[in-house]
Amino acid sequence: MSKRFLHTLRPLYSHENPLGLPRKGAPPNIPRAQRGLPQKRSIRNVKHVVAVSSAKGGVGKSTIAANLALSFARIGHTTGILDTDIFGPSIPTLFNLSDLPEPPRLTSSNQLIPVTNYGVQTMSMGYLLPNSNAEESAVVWRGLMVMKALQQLLHEVAWGSVTSGNDGGGGGRAGDGGSGAARQSRELDVLVLDLPPGTGDTQLTIAQQVVLSGALLVSTPQSLALSDTLKGLGMFRKTNVDVLGIVRNMAGFACPKCGEVTPVFDSGRNRTKQARDGENAAAAAQDENDSQSDDGGSLEAKARKHNLDILADIPLDPSICSDADQGRPTVVADPEGARAVAFMQLAREVGGRIGLAS
Repeated sequence: MSKRFLHTLRPLYSHENPLGLPRKGAPPNIPRAQRGLPQKRSIRNVKHVVAVSSAKGGVGKSTIAANLALSFARIGHTTGILDTDIFGPSIPTLFNLSDLPEPPRLTSSNQLIPVTNYGVQTMSMGYLLPNSNAEESAVVWRGLMVMKALQQLLHEVAWGSVTSGNDGGGGGRAGDGGSGAARQSRELDVLVLDLPPGTGDTQLTIAQQVVLSGALLVSTPQSLALSDTLKGLGMFRKTNVDVLGIVRNMAGFACPKCGEVTPVFDSGRNRTKQARDGENAAAAAQDENDSQSDDGGSLEAKARKHNLDILADIPLDPSICSDADQGRPTVVADPEGARAVAFMQLAREVGGRIGLAS
């Protein structure tokens, strides 16, 4: 059987088919706009869908999403991750798949076959850009094209299908031999959605049109990041999506020499410690009152106010960033380390809350 690939260079893009998928065959029907609230649909061949959101850029959401998916896979769940950021896809870099020799393959019904690495099935807009200069290839689309592309990524990917020669072991990548024929594996236990920052069209479309098992929020302890994350909380609750909890990323810097944890983002606790050490006792008392009040700026105070559980504290560690940049997220690069243990505990916590059998 001959290989079937998506040809990313041919000019097939249109408002109805922005990804340029061939239209021969019978891909899933994507409902057109209709009056009233959209009807939520399940993603085909997926049991549970978890959306990872921050509503604020630069807080490490994609790194958290990648390590969460890898942790699910390490526990033993069949796992996928979908990069829903059309303009700034990160999953190809995080999974060491940014230099694929060939575009994604297609099933007989012209659905995209996920690209697998480290045992996790992945799909991203980044795979569909021309390989000649992918890092500089900008997606310059208006809203209608973006929404149609999102619909195609949500409902025209054959989750659970893999190609021969791409069985999902560490380093398995599309194009590594095989005939290009797809074989159907069991359905995914969980699909992680890596959402873009903000609360715009993409986030609202997913919240309103996809059956989600829950949403996981990510924020740093910084008040500015937290305020935007809480806007995401409001969006999910307005659209009746269960918010599983929040991850406090970059929670503190652990000194590699002495082990002392230093809060990088000052939330009142660091000032309180300094004041108690004799610098300003009055400031210490005021900070303590602020942190205990309902309108305090700390993440703990905001979480209490909004009935939000803090599911994990992920430290600020240079290796987390460098590992991600090299396409080897923490759970892969240092699977027995304390940082990986934190991600594994997060996966078990999230899995328990969505009813994912352990």
